[in-house]
Amino acid sequence: MSSEKHITIRIQSSEGNKRILLPQSATTEELYDRVRSSFQLNTQAFQLCLEKDGNSQITRTVSRTLKHFGLHHGDLLYLQPKDGVILFEELSITNNPPAAVSMNTGVVEDEVDAQLAKMDGKIERKRDEKLCRHNTNARCFHCSPLEPYDETYLREQKIKHLSFHSFLRKMTSGADQGKFLALEDLKCGIRPGCKEHLPWPKGICSKCQPNAVTLNRQVYRHVDNVQFENARLVERFLSYWRLTSHQRVGLLYGKYEVHADVPLGIRTVVSAIYEPPQESTRDSIRLLKDDREDFVKQLADGLGLQPVGWIFTDLIAEDVQKGTVKHTRHVDTYFLSAQECYMAGHYQTMHPNPCKYSSSGTFGSKFVTVCVTGDKTNQIHMEGYQVSNQCMALVRDACFIPTKDAPELGYIKESSDKQYVPDVYYKEKDMYGNEVSRLARPLPVEYLLLDVPTSTPLTPLNTFNPMEKKEPFPVENRLIDEHIQDFNALSQYLTQFRPNEFLAAISDFHLLLYIGTMDMLPMRDHMTELLAAIRDKDANAAQEWSRSEPWATLEQLIAASSPPNSRPGSVVGSSVEVGGNGPQWTCPFCTFLNPSTTQNCDMCNLPRTHPH
Repeated sequence: MSSEKHITIRIQSSEGNKRILLPQSATTEELYDRVRSSFQLNTQAFQLCLEKDGNSQITRTVSRTLKHFGLHHGDLLYLQPKDGVILFEELSITNNPPAAVSMNTGVVEDEVDAQLAKMDGKIERKRDEKLCRHNTNARCFHCSPLEPYDETYLREQKIKHLSFHSFLRKMTSGADQGKFLALEDLKCGIRPGCKEHLPWPKGICSKCQPNAVTLNRQVYRHVDNVQFENARLVERFLSYWRLTSHQRVGLLYGKYEVHADVPLGIRTVVSAIYEPPQESTRDSIRLLKDDREDFVKQLADGLGLQPVGWIFTDLIAEDVQKGTVKHTRHVDTYFLSAQECYMAGHYQTMHPNPCKYSSSGTFGSKFVTVCVTGDKTNQIHMEGYQVSNQCMALVRDACFIPTKDAPELGYIKESSDKQYVPDVYYKEKDMYGNEVSRLARPLPVEYLLLDVPTSTPLTPLNTFNPMEKKEPFPVENRLIDEHIQDFNALSQYLTQFRPNEFLAAISDFHLLLYIGTMDMLPMRDHMTELLAAIRDKDANAAQEWSRSEPWATLEQLIAASSPPNSRPGSVVGSSVEVGGNGPQWTCPFCTFLNPSTTQNCDMCNLPRTHPH
């Protein structure tokens, strides 16, 4: 048995500390190899230094020993990246790490990200009367502020995932202060443009071949809470299922704000639900081509809103009299099916998150998925989710597909002559408690999911008119009786409001969508000032817009199409008048006021035409 003396060298990195036990006569080459193995690095591009700032580097060589550099038992070395290479997969999940960058200054991030970047984020603590022995103006270990990523605090508050900005603070808290932080999306396809071999399947090289992927449960999420402005917003969406028992999909429009209940958290606030063209049954939904998609986004942008997520129902009535539904999604079945995870990954890829720490300008997504289903008490409730960035990459690069017979399982495609697919693994514990890697064929989708709490506030918010005592305007693309958007529905809707209530009447997302796309008189090119007035809740500006020529023309068409005695001068901003001889109607051609008893205009002799 060798009596050679061994020493322990401590290694500090942005991922924590490790202890390396080596003979005192070991070379620095052996030290570097042991560090690389202990930290599970896939690169040799790192250095060990005696100082945090990178000075006093321990040179890697086979000719000099630890003793030569004056290293003794218990000494501390600092592990730092070299030449801008990212050391840890959690920092960057790219196969080809970019050169060192501090941040991409050309990226315009969301306003909420700019706000959070300026915040301290520290978790304040009160003075502990039992443990603190100082005066009120001092701080000690027991009452000093905690970092936003403090694990003990998050566990006590039952916060399951780090917020994205807490994750960024953690990544920039190491010795390099985030100098080499570069967040890059996973690439699962062959890098294009390689000229060293024939195109796949005839050739491939290590430079362009994507690495095998090990799925990790994502420790952070881009959104920490989803809040619908009011319960009526959700009930209006659910009314379709209540009427038909068919399932429904909607797109969520809203904005992002700081979420105070999670350190450096982000909340999605949903203001409107747009229902795209779709065919649905009790068990399925098929989305159709949407010709109004671009205008919907334009409309939302004018109102200060943006696409923030999608919502769908999975409801099966249990007792119609009691209003209960079946509890079908739980730990013994699934929370999101593989098909729904695929859709979530697709939507998140379409709505990437602007990020200045990424060379591409985007990283992950804030787009959320909300499922309306039954809970364990058989009541209707909402469950919010996101899928991980790894899932987004697998969907984007066409590697992930749902299985046909097991909704809780996905499947990673096998390589073919048309596509190279890297091996994808997930880790689980065997019957002896040992962690083993499994090939993701099939793949349990819980490795891809992040749950996001979803609710409505105790005090309702209202970007649009809540319509508490009036019948709302029909929702688009609902092909059922009394829920179709047409000119008659518009006329009946407007009769509920007095002339001074124009802002309340027009503040409805579905109504705005209709008047901007109706066939007879589309007003999409004249709505900029109106949308600004609704966004700013400016009743005077809205009233001024109602006197514009496009709206006046629409009012005339409404007046001409209405029965003589149905609307006694109460239309919003209408020119219909009640004179001494009774109601009058406005000619849609020459605008002359005629008695309600005549069918032809007394001025131009044209008929009182119906716009249909």
